[in-house]
Amino acid sequence: MKKLQSLFLGIFAIILILFLGVRQLEKASGMAGADTLTIYNWGDYIDPALIKKFEKESGYKVNYETFDSNEAMFTKIQQGGTAYDITIPSEYMIQKMMKKNMLLPIDHKKLTGLNNIDERFLNLDFDPQNKYSIPYFWGTLGIIYNDKFIDEDQMKHWDDLFRPELKDNVMLIDGAREVMGLSLNSLGYSLNSKNDQQLRQATDKLNTLTSNVKAIVADEIKMYMINEESAAAVTFSGEASEMLDGNEHLHYVIPSEGSNLWFDNIVIPKTAKNIQGSYDFINFMLKPENAAQNAEYIGYSTPNKAAKKLLPKEISSDEQFYPSDEVIKHLEVYKDLGAEYLGIYNDLFLEFKMYRK
Repeated sequence: MKKLQSLFLGIFAIILILFLGVRQLEKASGMAGADTLTIYNWGDYIDPALIKKFEKESGYKVNYETFDSNEAMFTKIQQGGTAYDITIPSEYMIQKMMKKNMLLPIDHKKLTGLNNIDERFLNLDFDPQNKYSIPYFWGTLGIIYNDKFIDEDQMKHWDDLFRPELKDNVMLIDGAREVMGLSLNSLGYSLNSKNDQQLRQATDKLNTLTSNVKAIVADEIKMYMINEESAAAVTFSGEASEMLDGNEHLHYVIPSEGSNLWFDNIVIPKTAKNIQGSYDFINFMLKPENAAQNAEYIGYSTPNKAAKKLLPKEISSDEQFYPSDEVIKHLEVYKDLGAEYLGIYNDLFLEFKMYRK
């Protein structure tokens, strides 16, 4: 009898170990089900205190992973493996994910607080009726400069970056769409151009900028500009906001001839396991007090009009980061170029980078 009991206890122990192992694997792969919410977001793109607040209020355990590009995010979700419940792509990538049938439609009946979003940021071309996405942050691409080296009236246009006196003193963001786009805009062309002659002209013009380019980097721009190691840089508005906080001599400008207006939205991947948790998180972020806290922490512009009213006046009234409708109408949203022209942009950008060497 004792042997039989020992056998049953041994079998039970094995089953328990296997069960716990499976649970551990599920957690590691973001598949812990109803008790866990797995979020895939850009690096440093939410106030960590909000994650803790959401966990406390909802009872969910949040698995939080980050990516550094839309393309990296797309590839990982397409490959599967991790069942992300929430991710936050940019507008052109949302288009691509919709075309690839990678997103779940949003059930607006499950949303509370969508009326807090500014109507200007709803029902946009990349997602009509917001069928698949909910606005998270928005912003612009522009130029940040140091008034110790550059006067205000000398930095208003993309062409100002090409001035000879800025030799070895300009930082560029490491992005094909951004750098090709600024050159296209400076020539009066769309930053979504699929005209081969225009793209060739844009690349040829970029090649004349090479003597001014100190480096082509990403997050390092913040350090360089705050430490006054460069006179000017091309960067995103939220990154610029952080730099302005670190150095009073820095200023951000949106070139008057046009630039990129971008939107990052919350979506639910089709492979999501915790659908209810996804809606709970979206509704949590739609609350004005949470959206305002996030905007103040991150520095990017909130599309939540109720949240904007809660921000300090010096933030909400700053037209560098909340530009007027007059400025916005000169801006363009990136479109999904398709594989062929995305490859062409990347190849031309690589050509420019190699030309520098």
